[in-house]
Amino acid sequence: MRPSLTLRHYLEAPIAHSHDHAQLVFGLSGHLDLEVDGRGSQVRESSVMVLPFSAHHACGSRDGSRCLVLDVPTEHWLLQSLGEHADASRRLLDQPARLALDPRQHQLVQWLAHGPVDDPLIVQQGAVLLLASLNHPLQVADLARIAGLSVARLHARFIAECGQTPMDYIRSRRLQLALNLLRETPLPIGEIAERVGYTSQSAFAAAMLREFGASPGALRRAP
Repeated sequence: MRPSLTLRHYLEAPIAHSHDHAQLVFGLSGHLDLEVDGRGSQVRESSVMVLPFSAHHACGSRDGSRCLVLDVPTEHWLLQSLGEHADASRRLLDQPARLALDPRQHQLVQWLAHGPVDDPLIVQQGAVLLLASLNHPLQVADLARIAGLSVARLHARFIAECGQTPMDYIRSRRLQLALNLLRETPLPIGEIAERVGYTSQSAFAAAMLREFGASPGALRRAP
C-alpha cells in the first residue's frame, strides 16, 4: 500500500468506521467534529487530528468541513521512507491527538491541498514531509537532508526566514507538541516529556515554564 492524499468534504451526515491504516486529517476550512475511541475533538484550519491504526472514529460537520487527509500505509512503508525516523512516526501515530500546526506546517498543507494530489511523486514526498514536520525531536542535520541543503546554508536560511536558529525552532516545536499532548490526551507528564525528547522531567518542566510561563501541571489544568 502506498500513501494517499485526498481532499475531502465532510457534511452533516455522520460517518463511523475504523481502518487498518493510520490517518492524519488536516483542517482546511470549517469545523469537523470527531470522536476517537470515545473522546471528542474538533479539527479546524491549522490543526491536524491523528487517527491511529484501527482506531474507531466517528465524524461529521454541521456546517460542512474541508480537509486534506493523509492515509499512512504499513509500518514497512514508514521504515522504508523515513529510515531512522520511522520510530518517531510510529510514536506519533500510536495515540489519537489533535495538534496545532505552526505557520510553516500550515503553509506546507496549503501547498499540497492546492497541488496535484493525484501525482504519485507529490503524494510520496508530501507524505514524508508532513510526517517529518510533525516528528519530534528532529536534529538540524535531519532538516537539512529533508530540505536538500547543507547544514550551514539551512542555518542561514532559518535565521533569514524565521528569525531564529534551527535548534530554537526545533525546541519551540517540541514544546508546542508537549502543550498539545497535555491538553488533548491523558498521557502522564513523564511520558509526554519523554515523547518530546526530555529524559529529565524537571528539565522538561523548566523548559515549559520558560516557554509558556507555567508548569506542565498548571498548563494541563488551564481551561
